[in-house]
Amino acid sequence: MQIQELGYQKTPLGDLTLRRRLEPRLQNQEVFEVKLGEEYLMSSLFTESERQLATLGLSPLEGELEVVVGGLGLGYTAAEVLKNKMVNRLLVIDLFQAVIDWHQAGLVPLGKLISDDERCELKQGDFFELARTSFDAGKKFDAVLLDIDHSPEHYLDQTNESQYTSEGLVAIRNQLKPGGVFALWSNDPANEEFTKRLHEAFGSATSHNVEFPNPYTGATSVNSVYVSRNDRQ
Repeated sequence: MQIQELGYQKTPLGDLTLRRRLEPRLQNQEVFEVKLGEEYLMSSLFTESERQLATLGLSPLEGELEVVVGGLGLGYTAAEVLKNKMVNRLLVIDLFQAVIDWHQAGLVPLGKLISDDERCELKQGDFFELARTSFDAGKKFDAVLLDIDHSPEHYLDQTNESQYTSEGLVAIRNQLKPGGVFALWSNDPANEEFTKRLHEAFGSATSHNVEFPNPYTGATSVNSVYVSRNDRQ
């Protein structure tokens, strides 16, 4: 199997790589992948739940929207946000400047579509640190969509754990407008205990399992999206 490395950066969390390959099990379909060390962060084969993060997260909202996305990856959540004509500003925050550079250089399929959209700003930064302080100089947003860790229980960096506590969730709530939405992607099926924690922090919360075919297992895989709304006004 031929694998082409398109981008590489050493980071404190491991080697970050962007790869392109052909998948023989799918008639040599072109696949783009982002890896951090030995962990897969994103694959262009599996995008349904990343796109649903944007669709489900924005569906309760009306009017002109200002949105934050935590985690750029291959850009599927950001691109789905930009399809929504109500969005007049999108701020995408990624820890790694290399990921932003890959998009701006057009090395990934959605890169130029995202980086050339005048509504979109790509910002290098630590989402979790900014969540405790401010994403943008004290400005409040209509929606914050998060796709960084594998799940609320499985973290890329153990220091991220505090963001999923009640205190960490309230910090995000404080950056939302009244009625604003926080939505979270998870690689795992929905967890009832975490949904309750979101409900306590925000005032309302739902969880959605997202099913999609997995060509490697020949079965259906399940991710999830949590959607909570700032009713603590």
